[in-house]
Amino acid sequence: MPQILRQSPAHAAPLHGSGSGGTEVTVTPPLKKYVDPLPRPVTAIPDTSAYPGADYYVLTMRQHDWCFHRDLDPAPVWGYWAENPNEPGKPLGMGYLGPTIGATKNRPTVVKYRNELPAGPHMFQFVLDRIRKGDPQLTPPPYHGMPPLPPGIDVWNVVHQHGGFTPPQSDGMPLQWFSPEGVRGPSYTTLDPGKAAPNEAIYAYTNHERPAMLWYHDHAMGITSLNVYAGLAGLWRVDDPADDRLGLPRGEFEVPLILQDRTFDEDGRLAYTMTQVEGADTPVVNGKAYPFLAVQPRRYRLRFLNGSNERFWRLRFQADRTLVPQEFLPFWLIGTDGGFRRPLQMLNFLISPAERYDVIIDFSRLPMGAKVTLTNYNAPVHFPGGGGPEISEIMQFRVTERMPGGKDPTTPPKELALPPVHLIRPKPGVRRREWVVYQKGIFESMTFNGLPFMAPSEDFVKAGSSEIWEYVNPNHDAHPMHVHLVNFQVLNRQPIDATAYQNAFQKWLDGGRKPGDRPVLEHYVTGPPSPPDPDELHSWKDTVKIYPESVTRIVIDEFDPPTGRIASIPASGAELPATYVQHCHILEHEDDDLMRPWTIVEH
Repeated sequence: MPQILRQSPAHAAPLHGSGSGGTEVTVTPPLKKYVDPLPRPVTAIPDTSAYPGADYYVLTMRQHDWCFHRDLDPAPVWGYWAENPNEPGKPLGMGYLGPTIGATKNRPTVVKYRNELPAGPHMFQFVLDRIRKGDPQLTPPPYHGMPPLPPGIDVWNVVHQHGGFTPPQSDGMPLQWFSPEGVRGPSYTTLDPGKAAPNEAIYAYTNHERPAMLWYHDHAMGITSLNVYAGLAGLWRVDDPADDRLGLPRGEFEVPLILQDRTFDEDGRLAYTMTQVEGADTPVVNGKAYPFLAVQPRRYRLRFLNGSNERFWRLRFQADRTLVPQEFLPFWLIGTDGGFRRPLQMLNFLISPAERYDVIIDFSRLPMGAKVTLTNYNAPVHFPGGGGPEISEIMQFRVTERMPGGKDPTTPPKELALPPVHLIRPKPGVRRREWVVYQKGIFESMTFNGLPFMAPSEDFVKAGSSEIWEYVNPNHDAHPMHVHLVNFQVLNRQPIDATAYQNAFQKWLDGGRKPGDRPVLEHYVTGPPSPPDPDELHSWKDTVKIYPESVTRIVIDEFDPPTGRIASIPASGAELPATYVQHCHILEHEDDDLMRPWTIVEH
């Protein structure tokens, strides 16, 4: 897999000029803030007749023009389009990103993914060209003679439902890719193969998750970072009709916010600059730069997804102090990646790539005409000690809409009767598994445990078991780690002597990775364990922040993969052994080989 290099600010090229792969770094032209209304992704319409008892969609990847800001020209982007069973000639989508898939808990969903993107060149072809030419800053050594990228093609894609309880053949893992011309990756699979063209794949999903906002995005080997940056991401909501009784804001008062950072050329085209600098320079929410949302003086439910490639955001709501006594508005956290949690009042939160935060904010105490700015602070790229372009303002809320009837019918957050999250209590002797973030030297590939992604699985988890996974991070950056298939809880964190551990781990690798000689983690801890952050406690997660120079422990409850048929489709359930992946969700790190398989075996 290619290594996507981000230079440190001290060594980066001057931030001016054009260039997408040259010596100068593109910067976005000046943009006036808060002149474009916030778009809302459309919701796809299911076909309920194709697979009885299930919702069926056809999602097509296409290139289309999209305008990110009033002051930028429309430019080509990639996105997903959903067939409309009611009007077959009018597919649903925006061009950028994709329509929202609305699922009902325990009702299966079947999706045919079709790849109609241009076969080449890639929108960011310069990155592929540099890798194929063996640029030492971008290209790791091939694994057992395999090239880092598939030869002969420039565009390949696969779709992963992030956060889903999914059989491996429908998981959208990196080697399951397929191209517009019908070239297929070594692990390509499809259900109902007689119904899938060479440039298509059919997947089936259980929707057995707790009610939550999941998402779907490209996961293709080696170029996930480029494909998602081009626009290939969308929301996947799992709802439970029983939750209608909770009294939460709904309809227009429930607002999804897909946060990304992007850089633009003078002509409005996306500029991929992360071979040169950390992060991009402009905030984009639901596909618009610096948008605004007109709101009523009432409670709103905001459902955040950090869809950025590598940027963490530390968010707060800033109001005009001349209008309100408190500059930063409080809000209530009611859910995270895996659904509802105990309501927690907060003033800010840190969200890493791929995490979701479900919050309620009350605009009722603000006067008409008040403006509230969603701001970002103290979150450099890479977090916590990197550089990258600073982004301090993101979008604006304007209290300009009258509320019919004058009364908010929703339940105050502190009175919400949300489903409780019971803490997982690890049993004595529970299996512990270590994942060490390893990088031999600066600008060299990052791996787990010193192994490339393509090396065979070494981690075998017994079906029905519970485990504690320990992410050991001796380097200076935080990483958001995502585990496919399962939800988990954060157990604790503990500081380590990072230099001593790194040296011992390197000695172990150089000595042939003998199991009995592996460094004992407990010998390198330098303080007591600390509990999860307040927003992590009593929360179900599929992505966790692992902070620098520490070990982060998560606990996975007893689980089995979905082995039964889905939507009555033959061979749609998991068969053991079943292999999944876990990886860093900084997409450039994922492409840089910070990803490993793990395998579920019979108990």
